[in-house]
Amino acid sequence: MPHAIIVAHGQPSDPEPAEAALAAFAATVDALTEHVTVHSATLAAPGAFEAKLNSLPENTVIYPLFMANGWFVTSALPKRLGDHKARILDPLGVDPELPELTAHALQSELSVRNWVTASTDLVIAAHGSGRSRNPSAVALNFASQLEEMLVFKSVRVGFVEEPPSISDAATGTGAQALCLPFFACTGGHAVDDVPAGLSQAGFKGVLLPVVGELPPIRHQIAKQVTKAVQLA
Repeated sequence: MPHAIIVAHGQPSDPEPAEAALAAFAATVDALTEHVTVHSATLAAPGAFEAKLNSLPENTVIYPLFMANGWFVTSALPKRLGDHKARILDPLGVDPELPELTAHALQSELSVRNWVTASTDLVIAAHGSGRSRNPSAVALNFASQLEEMLVFKSVRVGFVEEPPSISDAATGTGAQALCLPFFACTGGHAVDDVPAGLSQAGFKGVLLPVVGELPPIRHQIAKQVTKAVQLA
């Protein structure tokens, strides 16, 4: 049976909890695939990625649970492959189906609350970068595509590591507001920085799970890795 590895950054200061969380995530994706065995490894857990990779065949595919084709996906990950012939797929954040899948998840959230889209503010909280424009460009493009599918009262994008900040983006939103963290995993930024920025802004709306934890995403990852091994 073909194999796939879901790879995330992890937490360098305390690798094990993130490693365990990713393993649990991968297990749910594995349950959705009939013809692929899905594994996991974080880059932060020493030797975890290499050990997993070396135990698997050359036709293994790697699914980067990242939101942009940044340094980790385009440089760090290929370097750590070494001589292994595993194929790296595009990361979650640039999946062309991601905006539509997210739109469906947001519409479900609005329906549960009996909220109308046109009366709801949406804050997209993303990572950004002080060194590269790529992460913010991906987030802004995602927001633009989302706006074409759902007509919110306003769509604002704020960043952890560059302006405008999450606090700036969330300032002035009403009680009928959603904040969507544009992150692949529930790590430190989603747990600490996003709520802190919202609190500073006096945000009174609803903080949603990170994009990677939205209901349709596991199914999409299962679909992408299955398609990849079929084409191999």
